[in-house]
Amino acid sequence: ILSMESADPILGPADVEFWFDAGLRSVSLTHFGINTWGHGTGTKGGLYACAYPLLDALQAAGIALDVTHAADTAFWQLLDAWDGPVHASHCNCRSLVPGQRHLSDEMIRALADRGGVIGVVFAAPMLNPDWNFDNPASFSASTARRAMTAVVDHIDHICQLTGNIEHVALGTDLDGGFGREWAPTDYDTIADLQRFLSILERRGYGPADRDAIAHGNLLRFMGDVLPKGSP
Repeated sequence: ILSMESADPILGPADVEFWFDAGLRSVSLTHFGINTWGHGTGTKGGLYACAYPLLDALQAAGIALDVTHAADTAFWQLLDAWDGPVHASHCNCRSLVPGQRHLSDEMIRALADRGGVIGVVFAAPMLNPDWNFDNPASFSASTARRAMTAVVDHIDHICQLTGNIEHVALGTDLDGGFGREWAPTDYDTIADLQRFLSILERRGYGPADRDAIAHGNLLRFMGDVLPKGSP
């Protein structure tokens, strides 16, 4: 499934059809800092006026909205303006690790109420409460000190808030931008995600819940988004 992190490559509403025909099915409007459409991680502010016609075009095309990397004000503006499918492809819990990069409990509940799925992140700055995305200097020279079990803490928190297993998935964010130093201490390659399944089981997640986290919830979400025959 083709997704886009930061919608800067989309030139405007008229450009959405081109991207949809190319296979695009999920978009986050913002990323780090400020871009064409509004405020992202590390900034305070909302969407720009030009973002709203783009949101209308994305929704009309049937593209899902990813609220990852939206600044707090922008996050709520996105939910207010959007009636279509919404998810957070790679976010963790602010209650466990400080910083605006993470989702507050209120945000998690709001996404669950909309049928969204939250992909939990394995990257070290998202797992260590000593590191704070609002103060990047707190982790810029550091290496990972948490194992994959720390990821389960975020899964547990989301499940407790939402009352079920249906709104959490894997969103590792270990696909580039840094090296082994920011992966969990017991994670060497992508193949180690297979071992994460046994970690879930040891924490009390049965086979059905394990499979929902590993793939089922995202398959259900994207299955509702994608029309039959969609690329």
